[in-house]
Amino acid sequence: MLVLIKLILAHLIGDFLLQPTSWVQEKESRKAASPKLYIHVLIHGLLILILLWDLSLWYLAVSVAVVHLAIDLTKLYAQKIKTKTTWFIADQAMHLVSIVIIWASFTNVAVDWQSIFENPSTLGLITLVLFLTQPTSIILSNLLKKWSDSIPSQPDQSLQDAGKYIGILERLFVFTFIVTGNWEAVGFLLAAKSVFRFGDLKKSKERKLTEYILIGTLLSFGTAMISGLIYLSISN
Repeated sequence: MLVLIKLILAHLIGDFLLQPTSWVQEKESRKAASPKLYIHVLIHGLLILILLWDLSLWYLAVSVAVVHLAIDLTKLYAQKIKTKTTWFIADQAMHLVSIVIIWASFTNVAVDWQSIFENPSTLGLITLVLFLTQPTSIILSNLLKKWSDSIPSQPDQSLQDAGKYIGILERLFVFTFIVTGNWEAVGFLLAAKSVFRFGDLKKSKERKLTEYILIGTLLSFGTAMISGLIYLSISN
């Protein structure tokens, strides 16, 4: 496990601390013809060797560096201006997954995937966390549609999809607080959201908007709380 932590640390240092913005811009413009791309990959390999401090593990450094190069090239040629954020997330996810796979392959770590996915507690956790993201957003959006249609739209006063992501984050926070037994934190989160929302509601003087936000918040929190209780029931 110590080796895996060092591999991830090397990735974080190489990708975020030792990669100037100018390098990123040059890689995006020149792609495979950019010397900075290969210097970046070389830095990753050297960081792994330095952190591991064991030349006999050179194959780990080489493997991670080669896979890192392949992933970066895939992102550089596949991403567009509108999909840069999506590809950034996918790029980081692929790097981390590849690091774990390489670590498990070369260190002979046996992972019993069958027992993991046959464990009701683990499978229940994955299912409920996924349910609280996009599926719940779609369900609540449909439940509240008849009220949201009656509220005047103000697109210039809100970030695109901000409400959806705020809802996802608050549900995941509530779920985490419940499964870890920190019920008081749920009250704190609800109070904090109320404070931030109070100014908007006071300025709008719109009763429909106030009621819509109240219903949406209660449904969102309620869904997360019920999901947390379901998980506790499954795990126990």
